[in-house]
Amino acid sequence: MKKLPVKKYLQTMRYAATNYLAKECIYPFYASFKVTHICSLKCSFCNVWREKTPDLSKEDVFKVIDNIANSSIIVLSLEGGDPLVRKDLGEILQYAHQKPFYLFFTTNGHLLDKRPMKEYGKHIDYLHISIDEGHDNLAFYDRLEEFQSYGPEICIQIVVTRDTLPVLEEKVKQVYEVNARTVVMPACHLDGTDDFYPDPKQFQAEILRLKQKYPNTITTPKGFLDNINKHHGCSASSVIIDSDGGLFYPCRTVGKHLYNFTEGSFLQFLRTPEAKQARTAMDQCNRSCGWYQYFATDVFASPRSLYSSISPYILK
Repeated sequence: MKKLPVKKYLQTMRYAATNYLAKECIYPFYASFKVTHICSLKCSFCNVWREKTPDLSKEDVFKVIDNIANSSIIVLSLEGGDPLVRKDLGEILQYAHQKPFYLFFTTNGHLLDKRPMKEYGKHIDYLHISIDEGHDNLAFYDRLEEFQSYGPEICIQIVVTRDTLPVLEEKVKQVYEVNARTVVMPACHLDGTDDFYPDPKQFQAEILRLKQKYPNTITTPKGFLDNINKHHGCSASSVIIDSDGGLFYPCRTVGKHLYNFTEGSFLQFLRTPEAKQARTAMDQCNRSCGWYQYFATDVFASPRSLYSSISPYILK
């Protein structure tokens, strides 16, 4: 993982202090950018592939990346759809790698054999590969050591439904046996999809059990498990950017496109009355959808929760 400029860490601390004093998350620290909606799969628990939002040109993608680099964001995850469908992905990764944030990359893996992953890997800090029943790629568990040869840290992303929770252990065991890492998340109920969301208490109990049985393997923080069992546990500490540059705010579940990253300053938008009103609406939301990105990122402000997530990398 690359080192960021000291200036970036200091800026992040100032934004965190501002959030603390304001008693709200004005400034987010994590962003996922869906560089495309195109995907080779049609997962039953996902609604991204159903949308027809256009993709930005490479030049406009660069504008979005520049805007993110000049904001409070310290972690950017490039996602989709499947970002591997973009033929200009190599140039996008090279451009993003030069910016002062950590770069995550998430794929369903079905195009890994058709792309120069070792070259791509030079520009990625963490490579997340979704492997589960929903992504129809369980055979990939036999290739985990091969995936580790790509270069960046590998983290297997496992989406769990109420039906697949009982067979989660076998997947975690295979990740453990090759000294890799996994982030386990529930299949949250999205608009236009069937409800596969597992019982949050059962999910919490199983993850805690597996964390103990397979140490330094599961990065899902305990704080996330606590949050999904609360009446309200989400936070605007994380944002999702659509493939046309539009920002879902305050969140992907109930938010609207209130801003576009190709136009103007993101930091200035966050200070507008419209943004404040959206955050208030999020704080009052009782949907409790369990979306990992919104229920997990704020717990990293807690040293104990942060340790529970990064310790698998430190102690591996």
